Formats: sequence, structure tokens, C-alpha cells
Amino acid sequence: MKKNQQKVLENTVKRCREKKIIIPTYKQMRNPELVPDKIKAKLANIGLWDVNPLNLFRITWKNEPVSQGGGYGGVNYMILPSELTGVKAKIVVLVGKYFPTGSHKVGATFGPLVEKLVSGTFDPTTQKALWPSTGNYCRGGAFNSVLLGCHAIAILPEEMSQERFDWLKEIGAEVFATPGCESNVKEIYDKAKELLHERGNTIVNLNQFSEFGNPIWHYAVTGPAMEEVFDAIKKPESRFSGVFLTQGSAGTLGSGEYLKERYPTMKLAAGEALQCPTLLYNGYGGHRIEGIGDKHVPWVHNIKTMDMVGAIDDNLMMSIMRLFNEPKGHEQLRAAGVAEEVIDKLHLLGLSSIANMLGCIKMAKYYEMNEDDVLFTVATDSMEMYGSRINEQRTLHGEYTATNAAVDFDGKLLNVTDHGMMEVNYYDKKRMHNLKYFTWVEQQGKDVEELNAQWYDRNYWKNHFSQVDEWDAKIEEFNERTGLLKNL
Repeated sequence: MKKNQQKVLENTVKRCREKKIIIPTYKQMRNPELVPDKIKAKLANIGLWDVNPLNLFRITWKNEPVSQGGGYGGVNYMILPSELTGVKAKIVVLVGKYFPTGSHKVGATFGPLVEKLVSGTFDPTTQKALWPSTGNYCRGGAFNSVLLGCHAIAILPEEMSQERFDWLKEIGAEVFATPGCESNVKEIYDKAKELLHERGNTIVNLNQFSEFGNPIWHYAVTGPAMEEVFDAIKKPESRFSGVFLTQGSAGTLGSGEYLKERYPTMKLAAGEALQCPTLLYNGYGGHRIEGIGDKHVPWVHNIKTMDMVGAIDDNLMMSIMRLFNEPKGHEQLRAAGVAEEVIDKLHLLGLSSIANMLGCIKMAKYYEMNEDDVLFTVATDSMEMYGSRINEQRTLHGEYTATNAAVDFDGKLLNVTDHGMMEVNYYDKKRMHNLKYFTWVEQQGKDVEELNAQWYDRNYWKNHFSQVDEWDAKIEEFNERTGLLKNL
């Protein structure tokens, strides 16, 4: 370690000691039973969203689903029945609402920030963490920054939901709104570059689209969570058939790297908005599926592991949002035989979560899956962050009627087709991979040799994802230096 890094690490250890910050390991986030009992006892009196360093130990899929206190249990998930989806395959959704901030993005931001803190490459006493995002990532980053004794800067498009902006300001983040909507990612990058030029090394850019700590967290935590649920619900004839996830930053797709090792025959699909078909058609455009980003291919996306790309119509997504969250929609679902316990949980699906569900349905229809097939996806967040979108739709289209609900359920949801689904061959994948050049080499200054290594070096991706145990060792060493675990 360089002398400067040693000094930065000393500053970080001192800051964490003063603020009583203990950092969890990936092992503990994957299996909270490993969390010290004294920390578990203290969490019983802490709210899920409280700005308390101990909430770092709630960065797990296994929080008890309560807003105050609570311990750990099994993975939070829901199974969508065929009465709702119209397909025979079982669709399992991991629920992100019961993370701090109501989104699993606190996990995606944990890796990039903590790796720099424990390695002495980020100084919380002199530098700010810059979180370029389309919403939940900068929320998770701002939350983790405060918990870890850092200052945060959030960049997100101006057309994101008002709830996002309000929350970021409340937590004390410096906020910049960039022109455009969900698909205007380049504008976010441009603002980040401008700030880096203005402020120099007083800020560190933790770009979710290029930070490997993002997919590494999902490889270490989300993938095993899906495997655990499958083991709990499977029957002798069950097949782990696939995973559908909107591309976004490609972080959650890191879970697919883990799952491909366990279930080599499973299909991994990346989704995007039909209105901005970047992977599908090298296309562009704007859309309303908040939380996924596009018009480029993330640096951390291993295109070679993909089996399929699917496009989701954002008009369909908005219709299903109303069906799932309006009283007349619930009446329609009851009449169709959807169980009350399922209806009661539909608010757990935010906008990108609904898109993920629709992708699973399209995937099941494309591959003609049956009762033996199990598909997985995630609910990144819940409708808690999108109340304003419901109100906007009422203003634009009026009150939601029984007729609207019948059309959206029978005419749209149950009649989803496999249109826009494309199985990808070697050269399809290479075309998509090559798109990285224009964003990352030409615009962001990445090395073309590394771009080529991502495609041709068989060990490139494996080497990144195999670092989980090394990071755990560094986290444990860091905690020993603060001495806080000994004094619990």
C-alpha cells in the first residue's frame, strides 16, 4: 500500500471509530445469522430507515418485514400465481422494500463505497462521494454515505419522481437535476465530468455503470438469495429455468453470474424499454420505466452470459401500475380469482419491478414453459416512491373505472405476447458488447485493451467476481483496526 493510501486509511479508521461505524461483511449480508448478537439486539430499537450506522447490517434480503426494529428471517419474496400472470411457470420476485430506503440499491452502493474506504482510496474526511444515477442508486449511495461518515452528491434526471428529490434533500445530499428522463444517462455523465473538473480530487465518482462493486454485491448476496428460495420451494420435478432483469446498471445481473455457476442450463435475460431499444436495435428514445437507464451498455455488464434480450412497453407498464394500485383494479383481480394475500402485496412492486414481472411473463411464453419451470426476478423498490405517478395518471386519464381494469387485466396483462424477445447468438452479443466502445472508450476514457479483455479474456469476469472473499478479509481487518467489535 502506498504511503498516501496508508494515511487515508488511518483517517478513515479514525472517522469510523469516532462515529462508531462497524462494516458488515458480504458473508453477513448473505447470512445474517453471522451478525454478532449484540448488534442484533441493538437493531431491535432502530427503524429500518433510521440514519444509524448499525443499519449497515440491514443490507440484506432477510430483514424482518417491519418498519421499526425487527430481526432477521428468510429471504423476502413473493410468488406470482398463474391467475395473475396468465402463464403456468412459477414467477418468484425478491422484494426490495425491506431494505433501508425501501430499495436493494443500498447493496449496490455498498460495494463501490466500502471497497474504497477499506483500501485507503477514499478519504471521508476530505472527499465527497459522487453518485450519478437515475434514482434509487443515488438514494442508496446517499444513505450509505451518511451511515459511513461521508458526504454525498446525487445526480439524477429532472423528470424522476418528486419523492426521490424530496428524500435526497431531507437526508442532506447535495442534489443536481440533469435534463431529460430515465433514458438520458449521458447527461448524468456529463454533469459528473463537469463536477470532477470543477472540484478535482475533493470528490470521488462512484458510477454504478462502471463500478464492479455493484454487480459483485449481487453476485455475493442476491444470487445466493435466489438459490435459497428455489431450494425452499422446489419440488422434485422443478427446474431453475431463468432470470429476467431490466438491464439498468447491470448490477443485479451480477446475480446471474453466480446462478449460471449453479444452474448452467438456466436462461439469463436482460430487459429494456421498448421505447429505447438499445440492446435490441442499437436504438434510442425516452421512456417511463424509472430505475433502469439506457442508451448505452454498462461497463460492468458481461454480455457474454446473456441468453436473451427483451423489450417492455412502458405504456403497458403504466397500465399495470394502475391495475395493481387502484381499488377498481383490485376488484377486477378478486373477481378473476387472484388470492387476497397476493393483491395485498402488489404495492411491493414499483415501476421497474412491474417491468421485470412482464419480462418474466414474456420469457415464459417465448420458451413455452410449464408448471415445472421457476423464473426469478427482483422488485427493486415498491410503489412507496411513485405515489405521484398514480396521481399523474389520474390527472391525465381520469378516474380508474371497472372498464379500465377489465381492459388492463383481460386485454393487456393476460394477453402479453413474446413480441420484442430475442435470443442472442455469439455475434448478437458481440454487437452489443461493441456498443461499450462509444460510451466508455470515446466518452469516458476507458482503456480499449480492457474492453477487448472483457470479450476475449476468459478469466476477466471470473477474476472480478472471485474477489468477494478478499473484500471480506479487508473488511474484517478494517473492523479490527477500529476496535469497535471488541467493545460492543
